[in-house]
Amino acid sequence: MKNLGNMLKQAQQMQTRMQEMQAKLDATVVEGMAGAGMVKVSLSGKGDLKRVAIDPSLMTAEDREVLEDLLVAAHADARQKVEAAMAEEMQKATAGLNLPAGMKLPF
Repeated sequence: MKNLGNMLKQAQQMQTRMQEMQAKLDATVVEGMAGAGMVKVSLSGKGDLKRVAIDPSLMTAEDREVLEDLLVAAHADARQKVEAAMAEEMQKATAGLNLPAGMKLPF
């Protein structure tokens, strides 16, 4: 029964750490860029789009396709940064817990 008590304690610690991680990710904003910074996209730690900034020089009909491509690239850059931040926070949240090998969180 001692082992079960330790497992329950670890589960409670994990739950607290996960809640802290979620709160931190909610407050995190990352910026992705494309076209040497001519297009910038800001995402929350949960991946919600917060802001788009476009250099005025791209606001021409001829540059429409370029602008569309840069928006996609900037979003992809920001999304990759969100995923890296999430992985880092998850590693911090699970540090010191004796999880079974191969167990990945969040489930």
